[in-house]
Amino acid sequence: MNKLPLPKRVTIVSALVEGNSLRSTCRMTGVAMNTVLKLLADLGEACAEYHDSHVRSVTAKRIQCDEIWQYVYAKAKNVPADKQGTFGYGDVWTWTALDADTKLMVSYLVGPRTPGMAFDLMKDVAARLAGKVQLTTDGLYWYPHAVEHAFGIDVDYAVQTKKYGEDGRQGRYSPGRFI
Repeated sequence: MNKLPLPKRVTIVSALVEGNSLRSTCRMTGVAMNTVLKLLADLGEACAEYHDSHVRSVTAKRIQCDEIWQYVYAKAKNVPADKQGTFGYGDVWTWTALDADTKLMVSYLVGPRTPGMAFDLMKDVAARLAGKVQLTTDGLYWYPHAVEHAFGIDVDYAVQTKKYGEDGRQGRYSPGRFI
């Protein structure tokens, strides 16, 4: 099997990290799209394995959890009928747990916005921490139950809710003024 030389792999990853598209990276480096995609997938697996084995016994003091929405292929309302209900088409959520002081991503999951994902995230966060922490989440209904299930009483837990008011300037996807 052919393997790209290290300098070429570094060039490809650097271009992608800088925000270049896959197509422009292929044009700039002279490498086929499938080769770039395979390198990207291999790099992702290596990073996930490294994170899973090395981000353990974290001595964080403050952890903030949230979920980030994105869509894949199409927005949920535009997914063709034959692909609806299939993960990877439509809404996808990245669940995150971040050390507020060091900005270390303690845990992350990608999946649907379901109670099971909230429970899985909290279980993984609890397994990666050393000692008691202050944990903050947004007002998502499932978090308090998931936190209690994963940590028991060994956590200082808070829900941060934000209140927005009208200011007349917000756009379609922008929240109102923070109160």
